Order: sequence, then C-alpha cells, then structure tokens
Amino acid sequence: MSDQIKFIVDNLNKEPFRKNYNLITFDSLEPMQLLQILNDVLAEIDPKQVVDIREEMPEQTAKRMLSLLGILKYKPPGNATDMSTFRQGLVIGSKPVIYPVLHWLLQRTNELKKRAYLARFLIKLEVPNEFLQDETVADTNKQYEELMEAFKTLHKECEQLKTSGFSTAEIRRDISAMVEEKDQLIKRVERLKKRVETVQNHQRMLKIARQLRVEKEREEFLAQQKQEQKNQLFHAVQRLQRVQNQLKSMRHAAADAKPESLMKRLEEEIKFNSYMVTEKFPKELESKKKELHFLQKVVSEPAMGHSDLLELESKINEINTQINQLIEKKMMRNEPTEGKLSLYRQQASIISRKKEAKAEELQETKEKLASLEREVSLKTNQTSEFDGAEVLKGDEFKRYVSKLRSKSTVFKKKHQIIAEFKAEFGLLQRTEELLKQRHENIQHQLQTVEEKKGISGYSYTQEELERVSALKSEVDEMKGRTLDDMSEMVKKLNSLVSEKKSALAPVIKELRQLRQKCQELTQECDEKKSQYDSCAAGLESNRSKLEQEVRGLREECLQEESRYHYTNCMIKNLEVQLRRATDEMKVYVSSDQQEKRKAIRQQYTKNIAEQENLGKKLREKQKAVRESHGPNMKQAKMWRDFEQLMECKKQCFLKQQSQTSIGQVIQEGGEDRLIL
Repeated sequence: MSDQIKFIVDNLNKEPFRKNYNLITFDSLEPMQLLQILNDVLAEIDPKQVVDIREEMPEQTAKRMLSLLGILKYKPPGNATDMSTFRQGLVIGSKPVIYPVLHWLLQRTNELKKRAYLARFLIKLEVPNEFLQDETVADTNKQYEELMEAFKTLHKECEQLKTSGFSTAEIRRDISAMVEEKDQLIKRVERLKKRVETVQNHQRMLKIARQLRVEKEREEFLAQQKQEQKNQLFHAVQRLQRVQNQLKSMRHAAADAKPESLMKRLEEEIKFNSYMVTEKFPKELESKKKELHFLQKVVSEPAMGHSDLLELESKINEINTQINQLIEKKMMRNEPTEGKLSLYRQQASIISRKKEAKAEELQETKEKLASLEREVSLKTNQTSEFDGAEVLKGDEFKRYVSKLRSKSTVFKKKHQIIAEFKAEFGLLQRTEELLKQRHENIQHQLQTVEEKKGISGYSYTQEELERVSALKSEVDEMKGRTLDDMSEMVKKLNSLVSEKKSALAPVIKELRQLRQKCQELTQECDEKKSQYDSCAAGLESNRSKLEQEVRGLREECLQEESRYHYTNCMIKNLEVQLRRATDEMKVYVSSDQQEKRKAIRQQYTKNIAEQENLGKKLREKQKAVRESHGPNMKQAKMWRDFEQLMECKKQCFLKQQSQTSIGQVIQEGGEDRLIL
C-alpha cells in the first residue's frame, strides 16, 4: 500500500498535475479532495471530465466516473458483491477504493488517453428496431456505421505511419528542398514569361505549344495502349495454340485409349495435383512467407555497423557451440528407442525428398512437353507456309484419318481377342496340369496309407461298392417305395414323439410354476413403480415450490440490501450536507467578522456584487460601442476605398513605366543603354 501511495504522489507531482504533495499531506486529504484529484486525472485522460465536483451532485459524479471507468475497462477487485461496496466507496470518496483506481490510471495514462479518444467515435449508439423501420433513420444509421468503419481504417493507417521508420527530419529536409525547387521554378517561369511577352503573337504560340504538349502526351498514351494490345494479342495467340494442342492431344487420347486407361491417367493427374496443392505448394509458400517476413524485418531495422555485425557473429558462434554440445549429449545417451525412431525419421525424410524430387522432375517434364508442343505447332505452321509440299487438306485428310482410325480399331479389337484367347488357353492348360498333378499326389498318398494299414486295394473296392450301391439306389428309385416301409417309418416317428413328450412333461410343469411366479413378480413391480412415480412427482413439485420461494427470498434480500446501501449513502450525504449547514450557521451567527467573511453566504454576496459591477461596466461599454459603430464603419469604408485608389495608381504607374521603358535608349553617365 505504501508503494502504491508513493507511486501516486510521484506522478501527481509531475507534469501536467504539479500538485506538490508528500506522503503525509496526500494521506491527510479529505474524501471530497480525493474525488477532485481522481476527477482531475480522468479529465487529463478525457477532457470532457473537467468538472468541479462541488457543483455536481454525488450521484451524478459517481455515475459519470463509473461510465468512464467502464469505457476504460477498469476491473475493480472482488466479485459482484464487492461492486456495490466499490460504488459506495466511489460516492463517499473512500481511500481503499480511490487509491487503486488512481494507481491504475497513472500507470497507463497514454494508453487510456488513446482508448478514451477512440471511445468517442467507436462506441455504437444502439437504435431500437422500431425506429429502424423508418427509411431515413435506417439510412442515417447505415451511413453512421460506414463512417465508423472508415474511421477504424484511417486510424490504423495513422498508427502504422507513426510506428513506421520514417524520420521527420528527413521529411522536413525533403519538404524544404521541394519548396526551394518550387521557388526556383516559379522564378524561371516568370523570367521566361517576361522574355516571351516581347515576342509578337506570344499568346497564340503558347496555345499551340500547349496543344503540342497535349498531343504528345496523347501520342505516348496511345503508343502505350497499342503496346498493351499487342501483348494481349500475343498472349491470346499463345493461349489459343496451347488450347488447340490440348484439344488435339485429348482427341487423340480419347480415340486411342480405353476408359480404364483414361480413368487411371486422370487418377494419376489428380494425385499429382493434390500432392502439389496440399504438400509441395504450401511448403514453398510457407518458406517464401518466412523469407519475406525475415526480409521485411531486416528492412525495418536500422542500418547495422561493423560492431553490430561482430556481436551477431559472436552470438551465432555461441548458439552453434550450444547446439553441438546438445548433439553430443544426445549421442552419449544413445537410447535404443530414439535410435529406432531416428532410423524411421531418416527413412521418412529420404522418401519425402525423393517424392519432392520426382514431383519437380514431373513438373519440369511437363514444362518441356509444353515447350515442345509449342515448337511442334510453330513447325507445323512453318511447313504449311512452304510451297510444293504435298499435304493432305480438307476432306481427303479427314477420309484418310477416318480410314486409319477404323483399321486401327479393327486391328486392336482382333489383337485383343487373340490375346484373350491365348490368355484363356494358357490358363486352362495350367489348371489342367495342376489338377492332374494334384490327383496323382492324392492317389499316391492314398496307396501309401492303405499299405500302412494293411488294406491295400481298399480304395478300389470302395469305388466298386459305391458304383454298385449307386446302381442299386437307381433301381430302388425306379421300383418306388412300398407301403410297408412307409408304415414302419410312421411307427418309428410316433415312438420318437411319445418318448420326447414323456421326457418334456416334468420340464413343462416347472415352466408353468415359473410363469405364474413371473406374473406375480411383474404385478408387484408395476405397483411399486407406480408408488415410486407418484412419490417422485410429489417430491419434485415440493422441490420446485421451495426453489421458487428461495429465489423470491433471495431477490427480496438483494433488493433490501441495495435499498439499505442506497439509504446509507443518502444518510451519509445528508449528514455531510447537515454538517456543512451547521458550520455555515455557526459562522454566520458568530460575532467575529473574519469568520463571517469565510461564510459561503458572504462569499456569494460578494461574488454577486462583483458580477453586478462587471455587468454595469459591460453595459456602459456596449452603449459606447453602439454609439461609435456607425462612424467607425464609415471610417473603415473610407480607408478601404483609399487603399483601392492607391493600388490602382500603383498599377497605372507600373504599366506606364513598363510601356515607356521598352525599346528606349537611355543615356546615363556618358553611356547609352537599350532597354528591352
């Protein structure tokens, strides 16, 4: 707290306040004096705050200061409950409230001046929506917002100019040099005018020279425009040739290629373009931006001398040594996981470099291809210009191209069919060989297994039995099933069903008991659930009622608290006013004349008398001025007429002197002089 007061006192004793306080006198100030000091500091930040707080109500003073502090974004310490104490302390001039505000304001006076200045123009006036329905009000509001945005941009430009590296001394020297050059040019123009005035028809010649200059400027403009149009024509011709070449290549590719190859080529181009757009170009753009930022930083810095360069070199060497030490420490540790990661990182970096190199090579090849296509187009144009060359033209060339295309398509189709047949034949031949080999292997394995088991020839006999059984089944199917087989099957099925029923009878009995028990439990659960829901609804309604009551009581408490603080402030203000009134009565009733002179009533009566005397003198002065106004205006008009008359005589004299002096020979001191 003592450091805070010391800082406040030191800043108040400086310019522009010059209060001449010390710690004791400042600490002994009354609340009204503290409020006046705070108001003076705010007036230094915002000149609109220049007010004598003795002539203002305390509520208005507090409201004005709070609004300005809100604009300056001052945050008082504490929470919302402390805000009421802050307002109360600001009204009564409490030291624990005033001191932090003064300390905060004096710390950043220049910044707050700028903020207060901007607040005059950037705090938007909120217009209600019902007023914005009017067209004039809406247009005015729109114009107001546009002016606000224009002010923002102009202020930013002004700040950039202030912070830029332009030297005012250099600008002043340039301005003075330009002024001198302007004066010299004016003198030269005057001398040339004097020389030209002696020539006959100089006005006509000046007019012709002016027209010549205008025509030359127009000629230069037209020449520049002609050059621009030539450049545009050249670029358009190049663009046309490039588009024609692309069209030819696309037609050729569409005629010769399949949809699969076209899709594959397009996918490759999309991958390449996406790589260039997402990876390569952003990296190059980022590197260029870094270089530009570095160059701008270098340009904005002042010129460096030899000592500065030596210092930078020493810093670079120190940083390099530190980097080498860190690398050595890292190599000394030699952790295996970091070694593996370093290998992966090296591989990734190598792959990325290879990818970038291949992308650059592809870009270069594309550029070479475009240049070669341009050369081919130029060569074709040159060959078309030569005479004697047999070149197919028009319909003949179209028929020739169509024949070639039809033959090439037929050839490609036949060649494709032959290739498909060959591939299919090879595939079937290979599958046949594989199946034969697999069958032989299986037969060999089966024979070895039979020999081990002592049943050699089993597979052969099994095959014979399967063949005989197949023949028998076919015979049985041909005969059909008899009725006896059907009855036996039915008996078997009935016996199986009876066995299953006898096995499931006890399980069904247990299942019935469990179903009954389940129904009882579900009924009991539903009853309990309904009881719980009714109880929860009652408790929820009671809770909501209690919350509403608590909310209402809190609001009443806050209202009563605010009313209490307001009445407390009003009581303190009334006590202060009552104390002032009692002091005034004591001074007015006392018999001492010196104390009576200190009374406010005496001071006001004295001031009223002085103001009345001053008003009387001013009225007398006004009367004298009114009486002398007419003669004075007449005299001033006579002086102006006299001045015009003398100026006219001067012009006539100069004109006469210039006319008589041109072409005259004057003898002076025995010498003859010819004046032109």
